[in-house]
Formats: sequence, C-alpha cells, structure tokens
Amino acid sequence: MTPDKDEQINDQAENSSQSPAHIKVMREIYDWVEIFVVTISVILFVFTFFIRIAYVDGPSMNNTLHDKETLAVSNLFYTPKQGDIVVFQSPDSGIEGGIVKRVIATEGQVVNIDFSNWEVTVDGEPLDEPYVNYIAGAHMLHGDVEFPIIVPEGQVFVMGDNRNHSNDSRRTQIGCVDTRFIFGRVLFRITPLQKFGAID
Repeated sequence: MTPDKDEQINDQAENSSQSPAHIKVMREIYDWVEIFVVTISVILFVFTFFIRIAYVDGPSMNNTLHDKETLAVSNLFYTPKQGDIVVFQSPDSGIEGGIVKRVIATEGQVVNIDFSNWEVTVDGEPLDEPYVNYIAGAHMLHGDVEFPIIVPEGQVFVMGDNRNHSNDSRRTQIGCVDTRFIFGRVLFRITPLQKFGAID
C-alpha cells in the first residue's frame, strides 16, 4: 500500500529532523497545492464539456454588450426562449464565426414591427424592451424581410439590441435562425473583469 501524505511528511520529518512547526507548514502547503490542482482541473473540465467561450464582434448588441467582450455560453439542456441572448452560426450568410443576438420569437410565433415607433409585437403583443438602444428621431432600420412574419418550425427570430447597427433576422442574409446552429445561451460576461457577471 502507498503511504498517505501525512505518513510521507512524517517520514520526511524524521529523516531530516524537522520541527513540528515545519511539518505543519509542509502539510498546509501540500493541502493548498492539492486544492489548487483540483480546482483548475474542475474548471478545465467544465469549460471543455459544458461551457464555450464567445466574443462580441462589433456594436450590434450595444448597450447590453460591447465589442471585444468575452462571454460564457452553454447549450446544456437548452431550448431557446424569447429574450435569451444567444450565440449562433449562420453558414449561408457568409459571416464567419459566432454571431451574438437576442431571441425575439420562437417557432410558430408571428413577428411584426412598427419601424416608425420602434415597436416589436409577437403574436400581437408589444414587447417591453428596455435593453434596446433607441435613436431619437430616427426610424428603426427595416431590412429586406416582409412583415408580419411567422417564424418557421425549428427556427428563431433574432435581433440585435442596437437595432440600427445590427444585421439580423430583418435581413434575408441571416433571416430566421435554425436552432441547430445555435451554440447556446449566454450565461455571463467574463471580460472586462469589472463587468464580470450575469447579463440582463
């Protein structure tokens, strides 16, 4: 049998005539190193299998998210819901990498937009959207999608919070997003560190 760590330390102490105080310090150092190694291992395991890292690219989610911010994303047991911020891929759009937007509606729901008043309705109910970066005196950009639109099965309708600086489901380049291409929901912001935490 392999001797446990206390026996190892005691054997070392006997062989080197170390004091009890020195033995205690060695045990504490050993314990802290062990805790550190286990913690790092758990973090690496979680980020390898359950959480992905994504980066905000551009101003389309201002003022909720900003360019170059780092996000933690997970698709574990995830089903898209209205209001979620998601990261997805749009392979037919020509846009490389992940795209960050907010889910406005899910399959079967009807989306309509009053572009002059910046009012988005889903199934006839106007959304309360305090996160939107409104531009006073300007119309919301329309894009080339005709409204109202029924979200197809297995897809979601997404928009950026910075409505007049966002390429999203209002344009056929992206259109409604197939849920199979969603990497997951944004769980929290990692960097900048002063803004670390959950996102509304």
